[in-house]
Amino acid sequence: MTKRSKKYKKAREALGITRTFAPQEGLARVKQLAYARFDESVDVHVNLGIDPEKGDQVVRGSVLLPHGTGRVVRIVAFAKGDHATEALAAGVDFVGTDDLVKRIEDGWLDFDFAITTPDLMGLVSKVARILGPRGLLPNKKTGTVTDEVGKTVADLRKGKLFFKNDKSGLVHFSIGKVSFAVENLVDNLRVFLHALSASKPAAARGVFIRKITIASTMGVGVQVAASGDV
Repeated sequence: MTKRSKKYKKAREALGITRTFAPQEGLARVKQLAYARFDESVDVHVNLGIDPEKGDQVVRGSVLLPHGTGRVVRIVAFAKGDHATEALAAGVDFVGTDDLVKRIEDGWLDFDFAITTPDLMGLVSKVARILGPRGLLPNKKTGTVTDEVGKTVADLRKGKLFFKNDKSGLVHFSIGKVSFAVENLVDNLRVFLHALSASKPAAARGVFIRKITIASTMGVGVQVAASGDV
């Protein structure tokens, strides 16, 4: 059993009787109950009506949050020529080809996203076994294998994020920081849930979004309504 801190238990008691809140009220509660000394992330945990063991029910997608995530992301790009110039102009942290592969092989993984142009996928495959398990491998389905390098870098800077269900049929996603205004968190939550709903596999039957729980990094979980307008 997980041992909870006194601050967590106090926050749990302050929440009172467990019930389902409207999103705006629930997010306000999350902000009020956050107790860490750092600016905690506000995370959403969604229980989906899918069978995660079936390949045709995998949920995967991306979304550009209107108010960003509140965190600075580090991006690398496998690109050359005009694409490399475009990536640098868009604010990429590091761009390269063989030199980037060498840095990764030497253990450098100080970045959050990696993108590549399609012609360099063969090169990227050299470090696929390093990037893959860490969720950093460029993928066509998430838009990180693209000729639109500059636009992709810019979108990631603005707050574009990717989501995918885990082995339990849950999707975990960050919609901002505790320091965000409630209205901004609500906007980000709404956009995320719309993108998630649009990603429902054709093979999935019944209620798709079954339960939504939101919480700060160290805080207690607050259940919010899983149906109706956010």
